Amino acid sequence: MLNHPTLEKLSSLKLTGMTRALREQMELPDMGTLTFEERLGLMVDREITERDNRKLAIRLRKAKLKLNASVEDIDYTHHRGLDKSFIASLATGKWLHEHNNVLLVGPTGAGKTYLACALGHSGCLRGFDTFYARIPRLLQELGTARGDGRYARMMKSIAKVDLLVLDDLGLAPLTAEQRRDLLEILDDRYGFRFTLLTRQLPVNKWHEAIGDPTLADAILDRLVHNAYKLILKGDSMRKTKRKVD
Repeated sequence: MLNHPTLEKLSSLKLTGMTRALREQMELPDMGTLTFEERLGLMVDREITERDNRKLAIRLRKAKLKLNASVEDIDYTHHRGLDKSFIASLATGKWLHEHNNVLLVGPTGAGKTYLACALGHSGCLRGFDTFYARIPRLLQELGTARGDGRYARMMKSIAKVDLLVLDDLGLAPLTAEQRRDLLEILDDRYGFRFTLLTRQLPVNKWHEAIGDPTLADAILDRLVHNAYKLILKGDSMRKTKRKVD
């Protein structure tokens, strides 16, 4: 008699997990063998699980990861210098709790973007707000935003993200404005948030590639010294896949 109004009340309270759990219990004949506390416990567990899943879905949607990647699906068969234990350590999220950065360096086709997205996905799983962006496009968008009044809002939004995945700091030299924007992004996050950055050039060549010595010093100071470094090597995985095909 009370089941129908109870379902309506649970639904009106937006307790969708408990509502579904109660519906399922009503359809199972052996539920009568469980105590009230056991049935309630199952309903509460279902509500928590569904809320966690909804939050994860929102984080993944906002993250805008370029690839649907996960740490569990990383390919270790190619000789790229990947240390499985090191990746497993990063996947635990220890570096996130330490507020450290991660630098992924390696040649074109070595799988930097996949690894970056896999670690971004891992961050989402652990409850960290994440955002992925290709650096050339992000810096271009910031330049446009400066002209139409959105610049401050964009910078504030970037600064608030727990894990910022910056992909493909390319070979093209940065403009003076882009160097300043990159410095502002890293300075806002330094010591409070964490950044994952990918680039082709070895880290010891970044200073020269950034351009302006003073800004290069400031950028690298906020990025490199508290970072875990993952150096990839070997031939492009794209070439290997074409040969297999």
